[in-house]
Amino acid sequence: MLYVIAAPSGAGKTTIVREILKSNPEIVFSVSATTREKRSGEADGKDYFYFTKDEFKKKIANDELVEYEILFNGDYYGTLKTYVEKNLKEGKDMIFDVDVNGALSIKKLYGLNARLIFIMPPEKETLIKRLKNRATESKEQIEERIKRVDLEIGKANDFDYIVVNDKLDKAVNEVQKIISQSNTKKDF
Repeated sequence: MLYVIAAPSGAGKTTIVREILKSNPEIVFSVSATTREKRSGEADGKDYFYFTKDEFKKKIANDELVEYEILFNGDYYGTLKTYVEKNLKEGKDMIFDVDVNGALSIKKLYGLNARLIFIMPPEKETLIKRLKNRATESKEQIEERIKRVDLEIGKANDFDYIVVNDKLDKAVNEVQKIISQSNTKKDF
């Protein structure tokens, strides 16, 4: 089963995914591919699969990605088909932390074997506050992310589940319940 968690930036999807992985060590985290520079302490194949832009563009041309996006800073991010297929063949469940369009691409490819879970912020103001408080991006990057919020929330009804993240523990428990219920009835 593929559990695909998506949300606007700042809605808490990465935090929720981390909590789910702590409780479910048998689930494989989908390591993304990127063209961004490797940061200190990061390892290829653990944090990301690192590629040059030319290598990444070849992967796009050769249809080697399940989904991908180009961020406003020019870096590419995506999910390698070979990585997903390898884990599926080994019978492993996977969890994804992707953007909304990436989630919809995964559903298109994997159908009933993909469970799309949209993490909804309690309100837009809370989301904007979270983005500003985490202080990991420039003012321009935050503004770009805020511009995408309405578009992303507008696609929430295309997901199998919507979980409101007004309280982290509650949201994590709801996602865990979805995973537990899905594991009892595989659609293979």
